[in-house]
Amino acid sequence: MPDAPLPDGTPAADPATATEDDHALAARLATDAGRLLVDLRAKLVADGVDARTLGREGDRRAHELLVAGLAATRPHDAVLSEEGVADPARLTAPRVWIVDPLDGTREYGDVPRTDWAVHVALVIDGTPVAGAVALPARDLTLSTDAPPPPPPPRPPGAPPRLVVSRSRPPAEAGLLARELGWEVVSLGSAGAKAMAVVLGDAEVYAHSGGQYEWDSAAPVAVATAAGLHASRLDGSPLVYNRPDPYLPDLLICRPELAERVLTTLAG
Repeated sequence: MPDAPLPDGTPAADPATATEDDHALAARLATDAGRLLVDLRAKLVADGVDARTLGREGDRRAHELLVAGLAATRPHDAVLSEEGVADPARLTAPRVWIVDPLDGTREYGDVPRTDWAVHVALVIDGTPVAGAVALPARDLTLSTDAPPPPPPPRPPGAPPRLVVSRSRPPAEAGLLARELGWEVVSLGSAGAKAMAVVLGDAEVYAHSGGQYEWDSAAPVAVATAAGLHASRLDGSPLVYNRPDPYLPDLLICRPELAERVLTTLAG
């Protein structure tokens, strides 16, 4: 059964399911944090701060906004944030919000780059069931509240585009590019790369070499809601809210390309 209503009359969340309000809340919090980050970036740049200070302040301020927002609206839920101290109680909590207040701190500090994001996801029984990824510098939030339609396929004869890390392209991406003749596109943060597939700016995002649950929980929620494939690079399911939040690899792609990618990587 759901918990009792909150003091302001807001219905409490059902621990077994994601409600319509959860989807809307994820979108609102990600958007609000993104607006804060855009305004903060402009102010601090005008004040002449260095890139490292800019990123550190962005991480801190966005984390504070998200944690306060979840405490006010979902006080019975657990929270796992990249910028917070993990509470062991989350491991037995039925509902856990996994957030990355500023995905792409390096890109955020490299003005005027736009390939950074805010991630907000609700995980139930190990699965991201609601989520949002804000791309604040583009004034865009993609969410499970109103999932974007599947992007159209590339024109006949045009090779699929494989989006990879700008600074650390994984070996698996090189293998796919060589074996399949696919085009490689470089971007910054994990959220920006995943949303490139959702938006149809790329067809495949394959990552290895290290990530954490907050890097992919919200992007996976949005991508799967948009009808895309999401898994580990070996095809196994992505499972969240584990004792160790390290989740080193990820595949998000158009569903018709998934088998080809997985077979090539296994080969």
